[in-house]
Amino acid sequence: MAASAWRASKADIAAIVGARHGDPFAVLGPHAAQAGLVIRALVPGARSVFVQGPSAAVPMTCRHPDGFFEALIPAGTDIHRYRLHARNADCTWDFDDPFSFGPVLGALDDYLLIEGTHQKLYERLGAHLMTVDGVTGVHFAVWAPHASRVSVVGDFNAWDGRRHPMRKRIDSGLWEIFAPGIVEGAVYKFEIASADDRLQPLKADPFGFAAELRPSTASVVARTDAFIWTDAGYLRERRNGDPRRQPMAIYEAHLGSWRRRGDGGFLSYDQIAEAMIPYAAELGFTHIELMPVNEHPLDDSWGYQPVGLFAPTRRFGDPSGFARFVDRAHAAGIGVILDWVPAHFPTDVHGLANFDGEPLYEYADPRKGFQPDWNTAIYDFGRREVVNVLVANALYWLERFHIDGLRVDAVASMLYLDYSRRAGEWVPNEDGGRDNRDAVRFLRQVNTLAYGLHPGTVMIAEESTDWPSVSGPVDGGGLGFGFKWNMGWMHDTLDYIAQEPVHRRWHHDKLTFGLMYGFSENFVLPLSHDEVVHGKRTILGRIPGDAWRRAATGRAYYAFMWAYPGKKLLFMGQEFGQLSEWNFAGELDWHLLNDPLHSGLRRCVRDLNNLYRSIPALHARDCEAEGFRWIVVDDAKQSVFAWLRLSGTGDPPVVVVCNFTPVPRHGYRVGLPSLGRWREILNTDASVYGGSGLGNLGGVEAVARPSHGMSASADLLLPPLATLYFQYEPG
Repeated sequence: MAASAWRASKADIAAIVGARHGDPFAVLGPHAAQAGLVIRALVPGARSVFVQGPSAAVPMTCRHPDGFFEALIPAGTDIHRYRLHARNADCTWDFDDPFSFGPVLGALDDYLLIEGTHQKLYERLGAHLMTVDGVTGVHFAVWAPHASRVSVVGDFNAWDGRRHPMRKRIDSGLWEIFAPGIVEGAVYKFEIASADDRLQPLKADPFGFAAELRPSTASVVARTDAFIWTDAGYLRERRNGDPRRQPMAIYEAHLGSWRRRGDGGFLSYDQIAEAMIPYAAELGFTHIELMPVNEHPLDDSWGYQPVGLFAPTRRFGDPSGFARFVDRAHAAGIGVILDWVPAHFPTDVHGLANFDGEPLYEYADPRKGFQPDWNTAIYDFGRREVVNVLVANALYWLERFHIDGLRVDAVASMLYLDYSRRAGEWVPNEDGGRDNRDAVRFLRQVNTLAYGLHPGTVMIAEESTDWPSVSGPVDGGGLGFGFKWNMGWMHDTLDYIAQEPVHRRWHHDKLTFGLMYGFSENFVLPLSHDEVVHGKRTILGRIPGDAWRRAATGRAYYAFMWAYPGKKLLFMGQEFGQLSEWNFAGELDWHLLNDPLHSGLRRCVRDLNNLYRSIPALHARDCEAEGFRWIVVDDAKQSVFAWLRLSGTGDPPVVVVCNFTPVPRHGYRVGLPSLGRWREILNTDASVYGGSGLGNLGGVEAVARPSHGMSASADLLLPPLATLYFQYEPG
């Protein structure tokens, strides 16, 4: 062998210096040679570099003025774990050579990703603090199969893509590097060259666990695996319950606009927890549902166009702050549900769109891969690796942050290939149909794994069509969700209360029709954020009449809802009758609580939650027809409704009566299932709520006079614009 055979070729050196070498680990770092050990390094800015071993320091030869150095370490020299010592005219520095470390990922990671079954992919991809061969640093890994070169760049290497080019795993398209010396808090992105060597915009880490505060867009090295949880008892109890048979009253909140600091800035996760959790607990809610906390670039999107699927948004703090929020909620007995957006993603240049120079996360055909409603890209549900990322993301929130459930946004847009598209603008499935079978398989997979690996959690679909069996089991042909939002009920009932009372008789079916399909799914009754923006007005804002009538109707409507079969969801501010539409850039109108009508409405919501939680008849059969029976269904002329709620377990039943006109009804006879005393346990017209104080103080006595198909009945006083609950008191 010639004496110089160990030297790097000029072509390799030029490719390394030009950041276009496809396999930098084949050139840089230590390599065995016949004459000893060759070590090569690229150290831009250095005039001289030495290889420092336990007992030797060997000078390196500069082969290129941009900092390519090379040295031959003679055989027998003790240099098995070395560092590099660099000098220039201004300073000296020592560092561990990132090219001296072997791969961290293994063949199993490649196989599981390709197969689409890597359930803990978040433990392998992204940026992970670790120690390798006694050296601390960060292991970076990213999926970019079309790329010709990927480098991690950041504040630790002057954003220079030549310094940390990554090792490609050919089988899977994963790229990785262990970068010694990098610490938590380091800011980074990926520099990617496409298959034809075109440099792409710098990309944030798809698996980044934290991010910079917008408008900055880089990922931040962070840990999400070191938080000390105190909720073991809560999780143990959660595992043993059946959510369908338990009370679920959800307070939906947007963290950025619930409350603000005095200067208008955001509260931290800890500050929000300190205020919101006791508030929700005092009002009796069982869960808080958070609009997406995933990192997103645009406040106006409310979080529904996320870029950082694995990162709690920096707006309110770091990941540990969000973990403390969840832990504190669990300590108060409150579950946390996250809105989750696997349907689409924004096309911001630092995000997933054309990630490695070609469509990767999105369908390549814009007829499938572009969402015209929101100008976003649609995930390629037919690609196993993409599905794997999304499934792993769902499991990540359940595992790492102990989340109690995910409300999956925009499910209808996933299920239908022609969603918001005209003829000729969509691609049918293989049988010519409009159902996206890739998306169906994905939803079934994620629901099966979520329930199988995290018993007691809930998966909730925001699905606005009549797709069959959304909350049916997968093995029975369903999608496998635990619950589905009842959008039809929401629209019908909101339309009803928006009518003048004199006209409600002509819209009576809007409150009765929902029971025609009310048990076809496990339903959540949502009064969500979408219903209080964009000119729709707030709940109270759409009710006609003066302030008293609006508040009275609101109380009656909420009591109607809380006694109606299905779990409950109320958007923040509606519990006290927010009058102005929701503004994501401000805070709620808390000053309204100084008004007795608004504070009375909130008190009514509190009492409704307490009754709903404590009385099995009001929640145990929310999803089963056996828990409901109409008593008065056809009194459209007087806009009166009455029904029976049953627990199915022998607990006393509850009778619900609603009067949606401002006319008191004296001596209104209602059939009852049992003789004896029926106590009035709720009257939304009570003076304590701001009502007129009419009602049935002390309850009513059911006598043996058949009515409404029942053997007993009683004469009731129905207050104006009010809902009453009566509970049977066994003698």
